[in-house]
Amino acid sequence: MRVRKFAVAALTVAAAAFSLTACQSDEEAGGAQGAPTAAPAASTGASPSGGPVSGGPGGRSTPPATAPAGAGKAGKCRTADLAITAADRTITGDADNTVVVELKNRGGKDCTLSGYAGVDLKTSAGTLSAKRSGEPVVAGVVAAGKSTYFGISYPANTSGGSGVRITGLVVTPPDETQSVTLPWPGAASLPVTDGGGSPVKIGPMGSAGQGQ
Repeated sequence: MRVRKFAVAALTVAAAAFSLTACQSDEEAGGAQGAPTAAPAASTGASPSGGPVSGGPGGRSTPPATAPAGAGKAGKCRTADLAITAADRTITGDADNTVVVELKNRGGKDCTLSGYAGVDLKTSAGTLSAKRSGEPVVAGVVAAGKSTYFGISYPANTSGGSGVRITGLVVTPPDETQSVTLPWPGAASLPVTDGGGSPVKIGPMGSAGQGQ
């Protein structure tokens, strides 16, 4: 009888231990399922290669919007894109005679033209290069189809002699190496001057108007 009681007691203890173990397993399993998921690391604003990124629709990175290179900037006017002409604009009573050179933009797009052109007069005594007047240079944009002007001033030949005969005009736009040769529209000759230096002077781009 005592043996049977002992066996029953042993079975009871074993059952209790088994029940406790099962409860602990359920709790551990439940705890693992309910554990909070670690949040993904926040974006640092850099791509794997180190370049900047920005969030786009659907989380896709979108490159920053930048203006095309050179947008809003006009290139320099080239000789090939300019129609260059010259006309006599001497005003009666002025101390010097004047020829105005027109440079018209025929390139189809705006371009910049500033500074002094290269001006040479072909004469019976050889090539005579004009000197700059010293007027300040102003940067300017010549719109497509529009013109800018500069003046050439030179002394009138009032000596009564033949003077130095002018046979042609060579114009080189600023920052260009290609020149244009034009007929000389002004007086036929320059007075003979003693000493060195040129009696012919030019103004910068925009220093003369259409009517001057």
